[in-house]
Amino acid sequence: MSISRCCPQAKVVELDLAAEAGLFRALADPHRLAILATLGRAEGEVCVCDFTAGLPLYQPRVSHHLRLLREAGLVTCERRGTWVYYALAPEARGRLAAALNLTLPETVRA
Repeated sequence: MSISRCCPQAKVVELDLAAEAGLFRALADPHRLAILATLGRAEGEVCVCDFTAGLPLYQPRVSHHLRLLREAGLVTCERRGTWVYYALAPEARGRLAAALNLTLPETVRA
């Protein structure tokens, strides 16, 4: 016995979106978004101490969020002595734009 449909059947997208899901997962936290927004507006690198001072989190949690963003390829870092300095990865904007466009294209092609 089949269930009657309320409308024509939609064609489900059959793309491998694992990489895009990883990027979106990395963004799925307000503190990580704040870090990314800070780096996107910075004229240069930002010291980890600025994130520790500016976010309502303890240092281990800040480091955890930065590690997730680094593993997603959205930020880069460089250690200088005791401190680590972070910057937006050069390809971050392009990768995020491509992931969003692949997921939600402006025009749909048949």
